[in-house]
Amino acid sequence: MTTYSQLYLQIVFSVKHRQKLIDSSWETSLYKYITEVIKRRGQKLLAINGMPDHIHIFISCSATINIPDLVRDVKRQSTEFIKEERFLNVRFQWQEGYGVFSYKKSDQATIINYIKNQKEHHNKETFENEFVRFLIDYDITYNPKYLFD
Repeated sequence: MTTYSQLYLQIVFSVKHRQKLIDSSWETSLYKYITEVIKRRGQKLLAINGMPDHIHIFISCSATINIPDLVRDVKRQSTEFIKEERFLNVRFQWQEGYGVFSYKKSDQATIINYIKNQKEHHNKETFENEFVRFLIDYDITYNPKYLFD
């Protein structure tokens, strides 16, 4: 029997220790590179954007994708890209964890718009407050002690 599915996921993670290291002069190159990593894994990127200390990725993916492996590949390969391109004079690392949140197809335009407007959104709400709000809205149990590294 054939399985049919379509998943819409928003993946959110930040720079280690919440450092503001993603510079506007090279963030577009980083986002293009991450888009290619996701495409190579057979998934479709719908939106990507962020701030100097974190990013949001919205994808359409199959039920066969292993999300932890995808996020690991995105983080590892984008870190290597940043290093190879010599965008920074300091060591770059992503935080160890991440958030992943699911949506229905009818939410797609709203989420894409939200991600495209990250800079404006974060003039009103901090990343920390936003992320905790996601966790509460999705009824995800968390320990504040380990939330941001």
